[in-house]
Amino acid sequence: MPEHTSDELTEYEEQYKLLDANDHTETSVEDADSDLPFPTSTMSSDNANKSEERRMDRLAAYGALISILIFVCITWFIVFTNNPTSMGWFPIHPLLLSLGIGCFTYGILTLQPTAHPKTKAAGLQRHQRTMLFVGFPCVALGILAVEIQKFNLGHGHFATWHGIFGLVSVGWLVGQVILGGGSVWYGGAAFGGGMKAKKLWKYHRLSGYVLFPLLLITAHLGGAWSAWVTSHSQPVVRFIGYTVAPIVAILALYARVRTSKLKFF
Repeated sequence: MPEHTSDELTEYEEQYKLLDANDHTETSVEDADSDLPFPTSTMSSDNANKSEERRMDRLAAYGALISILIFVCITWFIVFTNNPTSMGWFPIHPLLLSLGIGCFTYGILTLQPTAHPKTKAAGLQRHQRTMLFVGFPCVALGILAVEIQKFNLGHGHFATWHGIFGLVSVGWLVGQVILGGGSVWYGGAAFGGGMKAKKLWKYHRLSGYVLFPLLLITAHLGGAWSAWVTSHSQPVVRFIGYTVAPIVAILALYARVRTSKLKFF
Protein backbone atom coordinates (compact mmCIF):
# COMPACT_ATOMS: atom_id res chain seq x y z
CA MET A 1 0.00 0.00 0.00
CA PRO A 2 1.27 3.53 -0.69
CA GLU A 3 2.59 5.42 2.23
CA HIS A 4 0.24 8.10 3.58
CA THR A 5 1.51 11.64 3.87
CA SER A 6 0.75 13.91 6.83
CA ASP A 7 -1.83 15.79 4.76
CA GLU A 8 -3.81 12.56 4.37
CA LEU A 9 -4.08 11.87 8.09
CA THR A 10 -7.51 12.28 9.57
CA GLU A 11 -8.03 14.86 12.29
CA TYR A 12 -7.98 12.40 15.15
CA GLU A 13 -4.90 10.59 13.80
CA GLU A 14 -3.04 13.90 13.58
CA GLN A 15 -4.10 14.77 17.12
CA TYR A 16 -2.79 11.53 18.50
CA LYS A 17 0.40 11.75 16.49
CA LEU A 18 0.99 15.01 18.33
CA LEU A 19 0.10 13.56 21.72
CA ASP A 20 2.46 10.62 21.20
CA ALA A 21 5.23 12.94 20.11
CA ASN A 22 4.79 15.07 23.21
CA ASP A 23 5.58 12.04 25.35
CA HIS A 24 9.08 11.84 23.82
CA THR A 25 9.98 15.35 22.75
CA GLU A 26 9.68 18.65 24.54
CA THR A 27 7.45 21.06 22.67
CA SER A 28 7.49 24.65 23.81
CA VAL A 29 4.06 26.20 24.08
CA GLU A 30 5.19 29.22 25.98
CA ASP A 31 6.30 31.09 22.84
CA ALA A 32 4.33 34.00 21.53
CA ASP A 33 2.33 31.93 19.07
CA SER A 34 1.07 29.56 21.78
CA ASP A 35 -0.71 32.45 23.50
CA LEU A 36 -2.70 33.43 20.44
CA PRO A 37 -6.36 32.43 20.51
CA PHE A 38 -6.24 31.23 16.90
CA PRO A 39 -3.48 29.32 15.07
CA THR A 40 -0.99 30.93 12.75
CA SER A 41 1.44 29.23 10.38
CA THR A 42 5.04 29.91 11.29
CA MET A 43 6.79 26.66 10.37
CA SER A 44 9.61 26.72 7.86
CA SER A 45 8.83 23.69 5.68
CA ASP A 46 6.77 24.04 2.51
CA ASN A 47 4.00 21.90 3.99
CA ALA A 48 3.95 23.84 7.25
CA ASN A 49 3.89 27.17 5.46
CA LYS A 50 0.55 26.26 3.99
CA SER A 51 -2.04 28.30 5.86
CA GLU A 52 -4.13 26.46 8.41
CA GLU A 53 -7.07 28.70 7.67
CA ARG A 54 -9.48 28.90 4.78
CA ARG A 55 -11.00 32.13 3.59
CA MET A 56 -13.53 33.45 6.10
CA ASP A 57 -12.29 31.16 8.92
CA ARG A 58 -11.11 34.03 11.05
CA LEU A 59 -14.27 36.03 10.35
CA ALA A 60 -16.35 33.03 11.42
CA ALA A 61 -14.29 32.69 14.60
CA TYR A 62 -14.85 36.30 15.58
CA GLY A 63 -18.52 35.98 14.63
CA ALA A 64 -18.87 33.06 17.03
CA LEU A 65 -17.01 34.85 19.84
CA ILE A 66 -18.90 38.12 19.45
CA SER A 67 -22.30 36.45 19.29
CA ILE A 68 -21.61 34.31 22.36
CA LEU A 69 -20.29 37.38 24.18
CA ILE A 70 -23.59 39.14 23.41
CA PHE A 71 -25.44 36.13 24.81
CA VAL A 72 -23.38 36.20 28.03
CA CYS A 73 -23.57 39.98 28.47
CA ILE A 74 -27.35 40.09 27.98
CA THR A 75 -27.78 37.31 30.52
CA TRP A 76 -25.64 39.08 33.10
CA PHE A 77 -27.33 42.42 32.37
CA ILE A 78 -30.81 40.97 32.95
CA VAL A 79 -29.75 39.34 36.21
CA PHE A 80 -27.86 42.27 37.70
CA THR A 81 -30.55 44.83 36.81
CA ASN A 82 -33.27 42.90 38.62
CA ASN A 83 -32.09 42.86 42.23
CA PRO A 84 -30.27 39.51 42.19
CA THR A 85 -29.70 39.47 45.97
CA SER A 86 -33.45 39.04 46.48
CA MET A 87 -33.68 35.81 44.50
CA GLY A 88 -31.79 33.37 46.67
CA TRP A 89 -29.62 30.87 44.80
CA PHE A 90 -31.31 31.36 41.44
CA PRO A 91 -29.10 34.16 39.96
CA ILE A 92 -26.05 31.90 40.15
CA HIS A 93 -27.68 29.56 37.62
CA PRO A 94 -27.94 31.87 34.58
CA LEU A 95 -24.70 33.66 35.41
CA LEU A 96 -22.54 30.54 35.59
CA LEU A 97 -24.33 28.58 32.86
CA SER A 98 -23.92 31.41 30.35
CA LEU A 99 -20.25 31.76 31.32
CA GLY A 100 -19.78 28.01 30.96
CA ILE A 101 -21.26 28.02 27.45
CA GLY A 102 -18.97 30.90 26.57
CA CYS A 103 -15.98 28.84 27.70
CA PHE A 104 -17.15 25.86 25.66
CA THR A 105 -17.38 28.07 22.59
CA TYR A 106 -13.82 29.27 22.98
CA GLY A 107 -12.62 25.77 23.80
CA ILE A 108 -13.98 24.46 20.50
CA LEU A 109 -12.76 27.39 18.44
CA THR A 110 -9.21 27.08 19.71
CA LEU A 111 -8.92 23.65 18.05
CA GLN A 112 -10.38 24.88 14.74
CA PRO A 113 -8.30 24.44 12.68
CA THR A 114 -4.91 23.25 13.86
CA ALA A 115 -2.58 21.40 11.52
CA HIS A 116 0.98 21.98 12.77
CA PRO A 117 2.48 20.39 15.89
CA LYS A 118 3.08 23.71 17.63
CA THR A 119 -0.43 25.04 17.16
CA LYS A 120 -1.94 21.65 17.94
CA ALA A 121 -0.13 21.49 21.29
CA ALA A 122 -1.12 25.04 22.23
CA GLY A 123 -4.69 24.53 21.05
CA LEU A 124 -5.12 21.30 22.98
CA GLN A 125 -3.83 22.89 26.18
CA ARG A 126 -6.17 25.87 25.82
CA HIS A 127 -9.04 23.50 25.03
CA GLN A 128 -8.57 21.37 28.13
CA ARG A 129 -7.88 24.26 30.49
CA THR A 130 -10.91 26.23 29.30
CA MET A 131 -13.29 23.28 29.23
CA LEU A 132 -12.24 21.41 32.39
CA PHE A 133 -11.00 24.15 34.70
CA VAL A 134 -13.60 26.85 33.93
CA GLY A 135 -16.47 25.71 31.70
CA PHE A 136 -17.41 22.41 33.33
CA PRO A 137 -17.17 23.72 36.94
CA CYS A 138 -19.36 26.69 35.98
CA VAL A 139 -22.04 24.38 34.61
CA ALA A 140 -21.85 22.05 37.61
CA LEU A 141 -22.15 24.89 40.14
CA GLY A 142 -24.89 26.58 38.15
CA ILE A 143 -26.95 23.38 38.09
CA LEU A 144 -26.34 22.85 41.82
CA ALA A 145 -27.54 26.40 42.58
CA VAL A 146 -30.86 26.05 40.76
CA GLU A 147 -31.50 22.64 42.30
CA ILE A 148 -30.93 24.09 45.79
CA GLN A 149 -33.33 26.93 44.92
CA LYS A 150 -36.01 24.51 43.75
CA PHE A 151 -35.56 22.34 46.83
CA ASN A 152 -35.87 25.34 49.17
CA LEU A 153 -39.05 26.53 47.43
CA GLY A 154 -40.55 23.10 46.99
CA HIS A 155 -40.71 23.42 43.19
CA GLY A 156 -40.68 20.44 40.86
CA HIS A 157 -37.46 19.41 39.14
CA PHE A 158 -37.13 19.08 35.35
CA ALA A 159 -40.79 20.05 34.90
CA THR A 160 -40.27 22.28 31.84
CA TRP A 161 -38.72 21.82 28.40
CA HIS A 162 -35.81 23.95 29.59
CA GLY A 163 -35.29 21.60 32.52
CA ILE A 164 -35.62 18.45 30.42
CA PHE A 165 -33.19 19.70 27.77
CA GLY A 166 -30.88 20.80 30.55
CA LEU A 167 -30.90 17.34 32.12
CA VAL A 168 -30.08 15.71 28.78
CA SER A 169 -27.36 18.28 28.04
CA VAL A 170 -25.63 17.89 31.40
CA GLY A 171 -25.72 14.10 31.21
CA TRP A 172 -24.28 14.28 27.71
CA LEU A 173 -21.65 16.75 28.89
CA VAL A 174 -20.46 14.38 31.61
CA GLY A 175 -20.15 11.59 29.04
CA GLN A 176 -18.31 13.95 26.71
CA VAL A 177 -15.72 14.75 29.38
CA ILE A 178 -15.22 11.07 30.16
CA LEU A 179 -14.88 10.16 26.48
CA GLY A 180 -12.49 13.00 25.67
CA GLY A 181 -10.32 12.68 28.75
CA GLY A 182 -10.30 8.91 28.78
CA SER A 183 -9.19 8.71 25.17
CA VAL A 184 -6.07 10.85 25.69
CA TRP A 185 -5.01 10.86 29.36
CA TYR A 186 -2.32 8.34 30.29
CA GLY A 187 -2.15 7.14 26.72
CA GLY A 188 -5.86 6.38 26.62
CA ALA A 189 -5.49 3.62 29.21
CA ALA A 190 -9.15 3.95 30.23
CA PHE A 191 -10.19 2.66 26.81
CA GLY A 192 -7.50 0.07 26.24
CA GLY A 193 -4.75 2.42 25.08
CA GLY A 194 -3.12 2.60 21.67
CA MET A 195 -5.33 2.59 18.60
CA LYS A 196 -8.39 1.48 20.58
CA ALA A 197 -8.33 4.74 22.47
CA LYS A 198 -7.17 6.80 19.51
CA LYS A 199 -10.17 5.80 17.42
CA LEU A 200 -12.49 7.33 20.02
CA TRP A 201 -11.08 10.82 19.56
CA LYS A 202 -13.07 11.57 16.39
CA TYR A 203 -16.27 10.48 18.14
CA HIS A 204 -15.48 12.90 20.94
CA ARG A 205 -15.15 15.67 18.36
CA LEU A 206 -18.37 14.74 16.57
CA SER A 207 -20.24 14.45 19.86
CA GLY A 208 -19.10 17.93 20.82
CA TYR A 209 -20.43 19.39 17.58
CA VAL A 210 -23.85 17.90 18.38
CA LEU A 211 -23.79 18.82 22.06
CA PHE A 212 -22.95 22.49 21.42
CA PRO A 213 -26.26 23.39 19.71
CA LEU A 214 -28.12 21.31 22.30
CA LEU A 215 -26.66 23.51 25.03
CA LEU A 216 -27.70 26.65 23.16
CA ILE A 217 -31.20 25.30 22.55
CA THR A 218 -31.46 24.76 26.30
CA ALA A 219 -30.30 28.33 26.88
CA HIS A 220 -32.83 29.58 24.32
CA LEU A 221 -35.68 27.80 26.09
CA GLY A 222 -34.66 29.31 29.41
CA GLY A 223 -33.83 32.79 28.18
CA ALA A 224 -36.59 33.35 25.64
CA TRP A 225 -39.50 31.52 27.28
CA SER A 226 -39.07 31.08 31.04
CA ALA A 227 -41.51 33.02 33.20
CA TRP A 228 -38.86 34.90 35.18
CA VAL A 229 -36.92 36.17 32.14
CA THR A 230 -40.02 37.14 30.15
CA SER A 231 -41.28 39.19 33.11
CA HIS A 232 -37.94 40.93 33.70
CA SER A 233 -36.72 41.83 30.20
CA GLN A 234 -37.86 43.30 26.90
CA PRO A 235 -38.82 41.05 23.95
CA VAL A 236 -36.20 42.59 21.64
CA VAL A 237 -33.46 41.95 24.20
CA ARG A 238 -34.49 38.31 24.57
CA PHE A 239 -34.72 37.88 20.80
CA ILE A 240 -31.19 39.18 20.25
CA GLY A 241 -29.63 37.39 23.22
CA TYR A 242 -31.38 34.02 23.08
CA THR A 243 -32.37 33.55 19.45
CA VAL A 244 -30.14 35.57 17.12
CA ALA A 245 -26.88 35.24 19.06
CA PRO A 246 -27.08 31.44 19.53
CA ILE A 247 -27.95 30.87 15.86
CA VAL A 248 -25.02 33.00 14.71
CA ALA A 249 -22.66 31.22 17.12
CA ILE A 250 -23.71 27.78 15.87
CA LEU A 251 -23.46 28.71 12.19
CA ALA A 252 -20.10 30.43 12.66
CA LEU A 253 -18.64 27.50 14.57
CA TYR A 254 -19.91 24.98 12.02
CA ALA A 255 -18.44 27.07 9.20
CA ARG A 256 -14.98 26.27 10.57
CA VAL A 257 -15.45 22.49 10.76
CA ARG A 258 -13.22 20.37 8.50
CA THR A 259 -15.68 17.63 7.58
CA SER A 260 -13.12 15.97 5.32
CA LYS A 261 -10.99 15.18 8.38
CA LEU A 262 -13.79 13.57 10.37
CA LYS A 263 -13.81 10.31 8.44
CA PHE A 264 -15.87 7.46 9.85
CA PHE A 265 -15.79 5.03 6.94
